Order: sequence, then C-alpha cells, then structure tokens
Amino acid sequence: MAIEVRIPTILRTYTDGQKAVAGEGATLAGLFDDLDSRHPGIKERLMDGGELRRFVNVYLNDEDVRFIKGIETPLDDGDNVTILPAVAGGSAGTPASYGGPR
Repeated sequence: MAIEVRIPTILRTYTDGQKAVAGEGATLAGLFDDLDSRHPGIKERLMDGGELRRFVNVYLNDEDVRFIKGIETPLDDGDNVTILPAVAGGSAGTPASYGGPR
C-alpha cells in the first residue's frame, strides 16, 4: 500500500529535505509508525500522548482527519496525507498596517 505524505518545511529535516515521502499503514497511526521507522523522530513531532499534537493539522485527501477518526482514520492505497503546522499570531497593529481596509 503506497500513501504519499506531504511534509511541511519545518519537518523536512527528518526527511532529508524531501517535500513528499511514501509511507504505509492501514490507519493514520500505522502510517506514523511507518514514517518514524524510516525517518526517526518525526512521529514525536506529530503526536503527543497518543493523539495528534494540538498545533498539527493532518489532511487525508484534503479532509481534516480530526473530523473523520483522528489517528484511527483508515487509509487506502493511493491516498494523499498532508501535514500542516497550525499558524497562529498576527499583528497587533491597525488594519492599515497590513494593507487591509481602513
């Protein structure tokens, strides 16, 4: 079973700079185990206490896995998994400081 996993820039140090890697697993948890066997340390950056880390978003074929079955989401051959770190923060300035409406 081949599953393409898209890796965000911040985690590419674990994949030797690769933007996408192949993985295997019947579920997302199994995929993460497989990825960690090939790219040691990556699973720790994705999971905490058996769950997805709070600020890590994972999409299966463009659908957020948190709205499916989380790490127990089943996977099929040919699926695409995208890992995205959550983005937070912003400017405390006025809307004009970022070119928005005044």
